[in-house]
Amino acid sequence: MLNRLLSNDFPRSRVLAVLLVVLLVALAFAPFIFPGVKALNVAAKVLIFTVLVASFDLLLGYTGIVSFAHTMFFGIGAYGIAISASRLGPTWQALAVGLVGAMALSFVLALLVGLFSLRVKAIFFAMITLAVASAFLTLASQLSAFTGGEDGLTFKLPELLSPSFEFMDEPFLGVSVDGRLLSYYLLFAVAVVLVLALLRIVNSPFGRVLQAIRENEFRAEAIGYRVVVYRTTSSVLSALFATLAGAMLALWLRYNGPDTSLSFEIMIDVLLIVVIGGMGTIYGALVGAALFLVAQSYLQDLLRLGSEAASSLPWLSTLLSPDRWLLWLGILFVLSIYYFPAGVVGRLRAMGHGVAKVGIRT
Repeated sequence: MLNRLLSNDFPRSRVLAVLLVVLLVALAFAPFIFPGVKALNVAAKVLIFTVLVASFDLLLGYTGIVSFAHTMFFGIGAYGIAISASRLGPTWQALAVGLVGAMALSFVLALLVGLFSLRVKAIFFAMITLAVASAFLTLASQLSAFTGGEDGLTFKLPELLSPSFEFMDEPFLGVSVDGRLLSYYLLFAVAVVLVLALLRIVNSPFGRVLQAIRENEFRAEAIGYRVVVYRTTSSVLSALFATLAGAMLALWLRYNGPDTSLSFEIMIDVLLIVVIGGMGTIYGALVGAALFLVAQSYLQDLLRLGSEAASSLPWLSTLLSPDRWLLWLGILFVLSIYYFPAGVVGRLRAMGHGVAKVGIRT
C-alpha cells in the first residue's frame, strides 16, 4: 500500500524519512500543537507552497525548463476563486466555476508558453516568461473592474468554511472546531493528494522521459521520443498544479490581490525553496517550504530575543536587530547552499546511500 502511495519513491535515508514523518505529523496536528493565528497561517502557507514548489520542480528539476511565469498560473488560480466568489456569491457552485475557469485559462496559456520553449533557447525563453508574467501582473493591477486593481478582492466563502460557523459548542483540546479549522484540513487533504499525484507523475514512464530530456534532449529525440510533446505536456501539468495551489491560497486568505499571488518576490521565494529543498525531488518541496517559511516568519522574533539578551554588548545587539532579518536570512541561505549544494533532500539521500554502501561492504 505504501509502495503505491509513494510510487516506489522512498526517502532512501533514515534521517530524511524521520524528517518527513515529523513534518507530516506537525502539519496534520498543527492547529492543536501550535496554537495561535500566526502558527496556523504559517502551517497553511507551508501546505500551499509545497504544492506550488513541487509543481515548479516538475518543470525545472525534472524537465530542465527555466520559467519565470509560474506565479502567473498561481495568480490565475487565486483570481479565479476570488472573482467568482465575489461576483456569484459565497456558494460551492461559484467556487467550482472559478476553479474550472482558472484551470481552462491556465491550460491555454501554458500551452502557448510551452510551445515558445521549442522555438527559442533556454535563456531567451526565461526572459519571455518573465515578460509574460510582468504583463499579466500589470493587467491584473489595471483591470480594477474585475480584479479590484491594487486593492484586490475580499470575498466570502460558503458558510461551512466561515470562521463564525462552529461545529461544536465547546472547544476540542483547546481549539475551536469551526469553519477555519475545516478550511485548514481541506488544504491539508488537497496538498497531500496533489503531492502524491506529482510523485506518481515523476516516477511514471512519462517522468523518466522528462528526466532523459533534461539530461540530453538530442539523445532523447534520437531514440524516438517526441520532445515537443513531452516538454509541452510538462509545462501544462506544472501550470495546472500551480493553479490549484493559487486556489488553495485564495480559499485560505479569503482575499487576493496582485502582491498576494502575482508578485515577482513569490517567484524568488519559489526558486529559493527549490534550491534549499533540492531540485528534482518532490520531497524537497515540503522540506524546503517548511524550513524557508518558518525561518521567514520567526527569524525576526528570534533576533529580537537575541538582541535583548545581548543588550550589554551594543555592537552585538545592533547586529542582532530584528530590522536586519533579511541579512540573516540571506546568510542562512548561503550557508545552506554551501553545506547542502544538492539541497537538503539531495544531501540526506547521498548520506543514506553512503551508509548503505558501507553496510554492504561490511
